[in-house]
Amino acid sequence: MMSLQEKFLKFYNLAIKITYNITIIILIVVLAFILYRIFQDLGNLFIERTVRLGIKDLVTSVLTLIVVLELVRAFVEFFEHHRLRMEILLEVLIAFSIREFMILVFQGNLKGLDVLYWTLGIFMLVLGRSLAILIKPGKEVLFKSVIKKTKRKIPFSRIYKNES
Repeated sequence: MMSLQEKFLKFYNLAIKITYNITIIILIVVLAFILYRIFQDLGNLFIERTVRLGIKDLVTSVLTLIVVLELVRAFVEFFEHHRLRMEILLEVLIAFSIREFMILVFQGNLKGLDVLYWTLGIFMLVLGRSLAILIKPGKEVLFKSVIKKTKRKIPFSRIYKNES
């Protein structure tokens, strides 16, 4: 006889599986619409009065496709391994940031220091992703081996001198 807690746990797992499948179906439909939009933008590229407008729409659609593909990868990774990997989430954020940056560049809305702020932000995300690859929970050995390769070592006694 199943206890009440086991029944709720079984129902919960079933609800999670159903939600996962519905989410994946929705994301596949969104991917299909984005691909349709890319082909439509390719056709509009030859019809547009200015090539710049056609290229802007095409680049926006392609970058949107990349963001959605990264989101699909994050969902699949989560439901296969029941964990979120930081580097995948950062890749999604990097792709989204680059998409937004490119849209602003094509619209001509970036002025002065905005370009510097955007590039610094994207650089920090890439740096964070690199650190997420180096430093993984339970796998600090890789990071420690990088630290051990440094030549200069400062004794602990020199850092904290007792001045009496």
